[in-house]
Amino acid sequence: MAGTTTRKVAVAEGGEEKAVAYWKANIRLISILLSIWAFVSYIAGFLFAGPLANLYLGNVPLSFWIVQQGAIITFVILIFVYAAVMDRYDNQYDVHE
Repeated sequence: MAGTTTRKVAVAEGGEEKAVAYWKANIRLISILLSIWAFVSYIAGFLFAGPLANLYLGNVPLSFWIVQQGAIITFVILIFVYAAVMDRYDNQYDVHE
């Protein structure tokens, strides 16, 4: 097509450096949140199951509560944290809608 120009959406106004910084911040945030999720789901729930079984939350061992409820609650909280932080990153790097 004659006369049409191509446009990179992620690099529209801030340049390549701004786009790279945005994605580095995004990947860093994802890595941190996935590490928290893995810790709560696997390490606290399974590897520390023995020591945490002696602690009770109500009438239920703490290890059982973490695996059944705590991991799910943590995952939902991490979703909201991701959304809030990415909204801030979008504004900071001027890629918001």
